Amino acid sequence: MNINTNYQNISDSYLFSTIAKKVNEFAVANPDKEIIKLGIGDVTLPLCKIVVQALKTASEEMGVKETFRGYGPEQGYDFLKTKIQKYYQQHNVELDLNEIFISDGAKSDLGNILDLFSSDNTVIVPDPVYPVYVDTNTMAGRKIVYIDANAENEFLPLPDNSVKADIIYLCSPNNPTGAVYNKEQLKCWVNYAIKNHAVILFDSAYECFITDENLPRSIYEIEGAKTCAIEFCSLSKMAGFTGTRCGYTIVPKSIENGLLNKMWLRRQTTKFNGVPYIIQRGAEAVFTPDGQKEIQENLNYYKENAKIISETLKKHNIWHIGGKHSPYIWLRCPNNMTSWEFFDYLLKNVQIVGTPGSGFGKNGEGYFRLTSFGSRENTIKACQRIDKMFEC
Repeated sequence: MNINTNYQNISDSYLFSTIAKKVNEFAVANPDKEIIKLGIGDVTLPLCKIVVQALKTASEEMGVKETFRGYGPEQGYDFLKTKIQKYYQQHNVELDLNEIFISDGAKSDLGNILDLFSSDNTVIVPDPVYPVYVDTNTMAGRKIVYIDANAENEFLPLPDNSVKADIIYLCSPNNPTGAVYNKEQLKCWVNYAIKNHAVILFDSAYECFITDENLPRSIYEIEGAKTCAIEFCSLSKMAGFTGTRCGYTIVPKSIENGLLNKMWLRRQTTKFNGVPYIIQRGAEAVFTPDGQKEIQENLNYYKENAKIISETLKKHNIWHIGGKHSPYIWLRCPNNMTSWEFFDYLLKNVQIVGTPGSGFGKNGEGYFRLTSFGSRENTIKACQRIDKMFEC
């Protein structure tokens, strides 16, 4: 037996596992301290009522012989794919049902999609970056080229034509920075991908937070993107499905004359048994008029949390971006602290947990991520603690 030695090239612990360990150690040593967590991007509001009702109805169907369902189509039921198709039409994007694949979340597919590509492909990832992009390619032994995202380019790097790559990761709105590409900037990436015969893996997990009609919510709003881009999206942040697990991936037939679409279908039918029928019925309810209304109320709740955090940081002249079209606020650590120094300082002095920017790459050093996914009560309480911290 020979093991995959590429695993020796990744850290022993996932970023958020390290954070959890440090927080747990502090909590054990300080049982009287109330810790407010604004670090991991998990939602706190419950599922919408219409979703819960759909889940209940589908569960009852599974208990009746006439409506019981066994194995479903690995690529998802048409009743859900049709709803997603219509959702894209609202943004002037036309998709074939066979280009839509239902999954258990964007994170899974962002890693699984790499089955379609040779390990000798070169990968571009922005730095700072969602760790999954890097770790999954490191596990496969691919060469990774980092492009700098920093304050100078507003954390929205553009392609360098002197660099040749085969696979490109883009996330907009971005995790961790909250920065959003405009159409002209994404067009630069599409042109680069076409010129270099590369594929863009576009993570649009946070597209639902975009409210500016001039900002693209799908890369397919960009001319030529359907010939070079695969899009991943999730209901985790859109509809609170972090514990329910459902998402979708779009693989256009116009990429490689349909080859990648056929390969992904073959991969999924071989390695994946599909998302449970009950969950897909819940997801279907998300895309109904009532579902969209209810989830928008939740999104507005998180946006107001982001506004509260942003206003607090502005009050103390803390540089930051994000929050407007994203649940994430990306701030510069005060007093030239490193990312982990500021993490420890917040935890020790005001019992607030965030995410050190250095955990997302070298360009994240000196920065820090807070999320708006907490409760309103905890968000206000955390900001009050930040006020007192800077007053001292």
